[in-house]
Amino acid sequence: MEIISTVAALREAVAGARTAGLTVGLVPTMGALHAGHLSLIERARKECGFVVVSVFVNPTQFNNPDDLRTYPRTVEADCAKLEEAAVDVAFVPAVEEIYPEPDTRVFDLGPVADVMEGAMRPGHFNGVAQIVSKLFDYVRPDKAYFGEKDFQQIAVIRRMAEIEGFDIDIVACPIKREADGLAMSSRNVRLTKEQRELAPVIHQVLSDNADMAGDGLDLVSLREMVIEEINSYDGMEVEYYEIVDPMTLQPLGSWDEAKNGAVGCITVWMGDVRLIDNIRYPEIN
Repeated sequence: MEIISTVAALREAVAGARTAGLTVGLVPTMGALHAGHLSLIERARKECGFVVVSVFVNPTQFNNPDDLRTYPRTVEADCAKLEEAAVDVAFVPAVEEIYPEPDTRVFDLGPVADVMEGAMRPGHFNGVAQIVSKLFDYVRPDKAYFGEKDFQQIAVIRRMAEIEGFDIDIVACPIKREADGLAMSSRNVRLTKEQRELAPVIHQVLSDNADMAGDGLDLVSLREMVIEEINSYDGMEVEYYEIVDPMTLQPLGSWDEAKNGAVGCITVWMGDVRLIDNIRYPEIN
């Protein structure tokens, strides 16, 4: 595996792969790698002859300076995991390499970026679009891999790729969970022992709620049940829970509106740690 820190060297490595006729896959990450990231890399390895993984904590997508400051950084351990995963290039740039000057671009991301995370974290998705568009430009991958834990983010990236004219297959990969159901996240390491023991409640409540979908309950009632139940646990506070159209990300008011299915997206605060998750609801005829 080659560890690269400059855009010029990254472009050169990818050009060599192209000359060799290899399909190029990209897995963008912010490091602190866990089995969820490794599942994306495994998928990329199966489908592509040349795999690039970026490890970069992108400052422009953090609207909370404390979150940026406390985000785990484990570059040495990350590179060891990438080596073991048979990655071809680990792209580990400095902030100055990616942003030699401020990125003032503002993307017209449309309604998919206005709700949920977009409403709660102003500027977050524009920052995501800035960094992912840069990576897409550097690598020009055939395929790029993202985890469905960040369900809304995938829709935003697809919108960014569309408006920027990137002909890239955006591959959404299933959520990877711990044995107790907690969605894997780099932020999980910040949970206290007591919080970590309680955190699987999020997935359990969502799963139980989805199982109730066929019992004649309307979407508004199902949504309220999730919020009320999770908030009943000491130390957990729902920031939002929305049941949305998986294509438009707009909240659904009834099953009649769920033509494309329904996905429940949640954010829960546990102390100063913000956890996200989602669940697909069964189709109701």
